[in-house]
Parts: sequence; C-alpha cells; structure tokens
Amino acid sequence: MSWRMPAETARHERTWMAFPAEGETLGDTDAAREEGYATWTAVAHAVAEFEPVSMLVDPSEITRARRMLSGSIEIIEAPVDEFWMRDAGPTFVVDADRPGVLGAVDWIFNGWGAPDWAEWRRAAQHARIIADAVGAELVSSTLVNEGGGIHVDGEGTVLLTETVQLDPRRNPYADRQRVEAEMARTLGATKAVWLPRGLTRDYDDFGTNGHVDIVATIVSPGRLLLHDQQNPDHPDHAVTRDLRALLSEQTDAAGRRFEIIDLPAPATLRDEEGPVDWSYVNHLVTNDGVVACGFGEEKADAAAREILADAYPGRRVVTVDARPLFDRGGGIHCITQQQPAL
Repeated sequence: MSWRMPAETARHERTWMAFPAEGETLGDTDAAREEGYATWTAVAHAVAEFEPVSMLVDPSEITRARRMLSGSIEIIEAPVDEFWMRDAGPTFVVDADRPGVLGAVDWIFNGWGAPDWAEWRRAAQHARIIADAVGAELVSSTLVNEGGGIHVDGEGTVLLTETVQLDPRRNPYADRQRVEAEMARTLGATKAVWLPRGLTRDYDDFGTNGHVDIVATIVSPGRLLLHDQQNPDHPDHAVTRDLRALLSEQTDAAGRRFEIIDLPAPATLRDEEGPVDWSYVNHLVTNDGVVACGFGEEKADAAAREILADAYPGRRVVTVDARPLFDRGGGIHCITQQQPAL
C-alpha cells in the first residue's frame, strides 16, 4: 500500500462535521450554547454552498440539528462529546497503487493531551464511525495526533509543530524520526517541515499546544500562507517574525524554497482572557470556494478575502463570523474535515 494525503485544494467528495453537544466546549449558559449551535450551523451552510456536508449528531441533539440544519446536509446519528472534526475525525488518504481506494487514518485522539476538562472518548471513535460509513479502509496509527496538527501539499511535504507531535502528554516516547516515519507510512510524506511552536493563545488550558493550521498552510506546492501579527504589542509579533525567518530557509519535498505570503492578523489584540489568536489562516478550501474566518472587522476581513482569493485563483471566498469558534479554542478549519474525491 502507498497511502497519500491529497492537498486540501484537490476535489472533495464532501466535508465532514460534528454538531455541538452539551458540555464544557459548548458553554455553561443558554446564550453561550445557542451561540455555539448557531455558529456550527452557519459554517455548515457556508460549506454546503460548495459541496455536500455530512454531520455527525449525538442522539441528544437530533431534534435540534434537524430544526437548524438545511435538508441538504446529511445527518448521521453517532455519539458526540467533542465536536472539532478536524482533530478527532479521520484524515483521509488515497492509495496511489489502487485507484478508487479511500483510506481513513485513525490517529489516537486524547483531547489534545488529556487535559482535565476535555471530554473526548466518544470523539475518539469518530474516525472509525466515518470510515465505516464511507467504506474506507482504516489506517490505524499508534501516534497521538490531530488533523489540525498537520498540513500537506499532496506532493510529499508535511508541516508539523514540535510542541504538538512531540508533546509528552501526547507521545511521551516519540522523537522526530519516529513521527516522520509515521507521516511517511500514513500520509506519504517524504519531507517534514517542523515549526518550533504555534501562537501564544494556543498554549492556554483550552488550546492545542501549537496546531499548525492556525499559523501556516500550503496553498500550492512551494507557496505558504503565514499568519502575520504586525502589532509589536502582541506576543505573536515576535512569534510570527521568527517563524517567517525559519520558514524562508526551508524547502519542500521537491527541494523548492518556500514563497511566503503574509496573511495579516485582524486589529484586535486582546479579549477578556488575554491576547487573541484570531487568524485568517484557519480557513477551509472547498470545491470552487474558500470558507474564511471573519472577526467583525470590515477592513481586515475584506483584506483577508482578497489575499485568499489571490492565493486560490478561481475560488469564491465567503466569510463566516468565527469569533465564537475562537472563543472555544479553534476556527473554521478545526471543525471541518474534507473527504477527497476519488
């Protein structure tokens, strides 16, 4: 078998999501819960403008989901606790030696390092549930990893973060060589590009400890979009400056030095919890479109749409207010997972 993860820009069969279920992530007030339901629904409807959407829904939320979701969105009843599909769900791969065969990598999911607050044991089964639903071959992995912790170009390059895959709460016995070997086996990655860390807020209790999908993404082979915090009063100003310097010296699997496209952060620096990690990098590429995070800043949101439209020629860019997602620890990319077309 020769598994390969296609680039996100390749054609999709559909996008997978999970509908929110009551718990720590959704919120502890009626207003917070309603905000969560509404935001996940808005993202689903935005994605459905471009491609089919399938939604895992906990039995306790079936009635609500049927009321809020359009009839075009497929509802699949399954146990749900955490509903960040990118992280708990499967990473889809194809087999170069067997055209038409779909694989689903089942990483071990432990709630981003098994923090005390996380409820993740139901979500840890989502990869197997979805693989069974679509008839994909299960590619079982012993690596604790999340889909938000990787980005690929489809041609052998994978972006990783030292504080994620080498996190002792996730993989206490891993080193770079072991991680890279597993990326080669499961994703077909022949070149790993390691970031030393992620954004500041992502190291809070509700963070992922440095997911790459909020920092950088490969828009096409040899080209990176990089989060750019331009304000020196924000701690990520130094972080993104250093990441830019590092990535500018890196090459991809084909030996190309990366062209880096800066994607400026919105103007807001802080919320009541501290420095924000609002990032336009955390978007989803769909068939003929891009679903982008918005942050209620007309000028910055419009500038990001323009950069994304230029980075992904021929795709229509739409914005969904992602502040309720970031308040809960992630963004649009984090709650979606593409299934490639065969």
